[in-house]
Amino acid sequence: SFARKTYNGRDNIEIQLLDAHNLPFHDKSFDVVILHEAVYYLFKPEKFLVEAHRVLRNNGVLIICTVNKDWSGFNPSPYTYKYFSAPELFELLNQHGFSNIELFGDCRIKTDTTKDKVISAIKKTAVTLHLIPKTMKGKELFKRIFMGKLFPLTPEIQDGITEYTPPVRIPHDFPVHDFKVLYALAFK
Repeated sequence: SFARKTYNGRDNIEIQLLDAHNLPFHDKSFDVVILHEAVYYLFKPEKFLVEAHRVLRNNGVLIICTVNKDWSGFNPSPYTYKYFSAPELFELLNQHGFSNIELFGDCRIKTDTTKDKVISAIKKTAVTLHLIPKTMKGKELFKRIFMGKLFPLTPEIQDGITEYTPPVRIPHDFPVHDFKVLYALAFK
């Protein structure tokens, strides 16, 4: 409903509710397929990859963004099925016919200052002891205590909203611990 309210009346945007396991599009319909922060919610991510491969044109690209389960501050959601490490994500894409797979890390873990180190240690302890709140309101309070005032995002990301730091290419053959986010680019 938020997307429909925000983009209602724009000719170039169509909002649809879809099942990623069964995409209602013809073969070779798209140049790009993006799955952003959702692969861990899919009951069968393999089925999505088959569908993404099917709807991509030759040389089309699949872009996946996901949390890095090997980040030390990672806290899994109770509503997910499976999180992937960099090697697991690479292998999953490779097994489903994608090639020229590149992995990137983003949101580097900050441990530069004493404050960063203390917050990291507290969060790691809270995750280990299962003390992270389960509700979004509880998580918001937790973040506010340790990070200060939270600022809401605008409905659309605009240039200049923050300093851009490009993702860093990472290896695919061993877990990466110093990034919160993984990106995968894979070609059909």
